Amino acid sequence: MKFRIGTRSSAMALAQTAEVARRLKEAWPDLQPETARFTPTGDRDLVSRLDAHGGKGGAFVAELRAAMLKGELEAAMHSLKDMPGDEETPGLVVAAYLARESFSDALVLRSGLSLDDFGDGAGLKIGTDSVRRAAFLKRLYPQAQIVHYRGAADTRVRKLDEGALQKLPGGGAVGPADALVMAAAGLRRVGLGERIAREFTPDEMLPSAGQGIVAVECPAEAWESRRRIAAIDDVGARAEALAEREVLWVLNGHCQSPIAAHATRAGRVLRLKAAVLSLDGAQMAEAESEGPADRPRELGRAVAAALQAKGAGRLIDSAREPDRRL
Repeated sequence: MKFRIGTRSSAMALAQTAEVARRLKEAWPDLQPETARFTPTGDRDLVSRLDAHGGKGGAFVAELRAAMLKGELEAAMHSLKDMPGDEETPGLVVAAYLARESFSDALVLRSGLSLDDFGDGAGLKIGTDSVRRAAFLKRLYPQAQIVHYRGAADTRVRKLDEGALQKLPGGGAVGPADALVMAAAGLRRVGLGERIAREFTPDEMLPSAGQGIVAVECPAEAWESRRRIAAIDDVGARAEALAEREVLWVLNGHCQSPIAAHATRAGRVLRLKAAVLSLDGAQMAEAESEGPADRPRELGRAVAAALQAKGAGRLIDSAREPDRRL
């Protein structure tokens, strides 16, 4: 049975898709997984901000989803953190969540620098395109300059070492960066784990919802595909993913929202912590709770409601103002 899996063309995405294919083949020896590479808008345009393409949905997943709905793919692989949390696509369903890898954010230094050079970040430029990471960085390194930086994981690290400038959406360029903040799981996936100089704890930098989880999406009525993919679903990762993404759904979090959410499952108990920050990192609303692991969405709604009561909506609305973005 031929099984076409759509994916972005980056080294990290291809490695993740290879892992999905390996697990499917292990569960179903009769399957013949094939990788279908896409270069979506967000990967073709590394200058513009994601909201210029309709957010994460338009930038990274729309083309793969369209191909599934046309019957050109049996499934698509996504890094869950790159899937929009404030919208759904009728006719599609996430059939499996792979066991979570590292959820942490990590600091990568330009060759020749060390953590001793950091201190409060005075005089240093740290690259990221994530408003969540930028907000936390402004709390951790208040004297550093946070600069716009996009691209595939391996490309970003190469540009960092080369001292390359990063083009800006409105023209011009910034940099060169002295350091980058990236997902630890992604760095390890592309063989760059040794470049991690500091792996932030959740107390230092609460991760993005879904960070470290691979999602496998397929057409909702493709029952045979759903049955096959379900064999590689991880119960713990599914519970954590649903709780975290419910926070995004309730808060109507867009791609420029500094929202963080992290759930951990221990047996029958699920614990969830979430936060919303101002873009400058000066203000932060936090909420934390626990509940039954088999009712993750209810936990997500409860934590989101607690955040709303602490002013999260105001912080999210302020992040929509273009002149206040990174």
